[in-house]
Amino acid sequence: MPTRSVRPLRHACLLALFGVLASPAHAAESSAFAALEQAQPKLVQWRRDLHQHPELGEQETRTAKLVADHLRSLGLTVRTGVGKTGVVAVLKGAKPGPRIALRADMDALPVTEQTGLPFASKVKADYRGQPVGVMHACGHDAHVAILMGVAQALVAAKDELPGEVMFVFQPAEEGPPVAGEVFGAALMLQEGVFKDFTPEAVFGLHVWAGLPVGTVGYRSGPLMAAADEWTLVVRGKQTHGSRPWDGVDPITLGAQILLGTQSMIARQVNIAANPVVLTAGQFNSGVRFNIIPDEATLVGTLRTFEPAVREDVIARFRRIAGDYAHASEGHADLHVVNNAPATINQPALAQRVRPSLARAVGEDKVIDVAPVTIAEDFSQFANTVPGFYFFVGSTSVGIDPATAPINHSPQFLLDEQALETGSKAMLQVAWDYLATP
Repeated sequence: MPTRSVRPLRHACLLALFGVLASPAHAAESSAFAALEQAQPKLVQWRRDLHQHPELGEQETRTAKLVADHLRSLGLTVRTGVGKTGVVAVLKGAKPGPRIALRADMDALPVTEQTGLPFASKVKADYRGQPVGVMHACGHDAHVAILMGVAQALVAAKDELPGEVMFVFQPAEEGPPVAGEVFGAALMLQEGVFKDFTPEAVFGLHVWAGLPVGTVGYRSGPLMAAADEWTLVVRGKQTHGSRPWDGVDPITLGAQILLGTQSMIARQVNIAANPVVLTAGQFNSGVRFNIIPDEATLVGTLRTFEPAVREDVIARFRRIAGDYAHASEGHADLHVVNNAPATINQPALAQRVRPSLARAVGEDKVIDVAPVTIAEDFSQFANTVPGFYFFVGSTSVGIDPATAPINHSPQFLLDEQALETGSKAMLQVAWDYLATP
């Protein structure tokens, strides 16, 4: 009797499982992933082409044309020139369902490449008045290739696809060519990228040298810091370099203010609870070895995770600058521009997405990561609608990610297996969100 009762149950379970596997939804998912698998050589080709022809923010005309031509070849209606050089298209599935947006950034960095790759960039450009090399030192070439592949895969399954997907190819994530101008994500939003198509959720990814290839980095809550670009103009009194007492030295004063900010971060801010980084990347002053100039300009970045902490640090910075300037009989003016708020993965959305990442790469390949002090203007989209952002490991097996050249390095070297990992993870995240009520 037990055998007879178990067999029908097993038979029913197998039939149910077969029904799930043979369902139109499963067949459509399989066709999407099959299309993505077939497209993998093309992803490598796209990425190498983009890597060899990088373009700075708001100059991504060649990149935008490559993207737009591909999306049109898939039968999608394409909008170009959004946020100056951005590209947007919407895929409408044959079945009702939610709306989501998938985003990739397109711009490169003012970095001279030192990888020695056969398709290394030799591009030169002018960046904010300085001649520079141009390189995809942050991996945006991979981001574009991944999203182009995901778009192709989803179009292949559109007859069974529930919902709608907006593909957002964003310019100027690293910043516009002119200091103080609006970054790409904010500009696209200002121009109404979500006005007629408001997604329930927006998803993005970033290849990351700090993780081994084949893995993805996951975090619920704060993931990346807010980024402020600050400019400190210090005014003194010009004099002969041999007689500093006859003037006010803005170089010394600027150095004192900068050192004062570092003491402030170390001694006045609880960085154990709220990480804060304040860095100067430029210090410009003077034209001759024996002249103390009138003015010095320092430019840098502030990274924070909490709005209240950000405001407190800026207020302290301004007070330090003013006090040192007053003591030296000089003047100091601090100007701060927020380029991106903190990137925070909406907890409910993060909880929903984690199983999709595990399905795509395996549970053991989903790595819980700590917050990082890099910044991303994806946060502009994620502050408008719920967002989720994840990292894709890009460092080859046999290389320690802890010592590998990090993103923004002239030696940043992407293992192209990250294209497959990233595209599968993004496709799985998108598919599961659309297909699961």
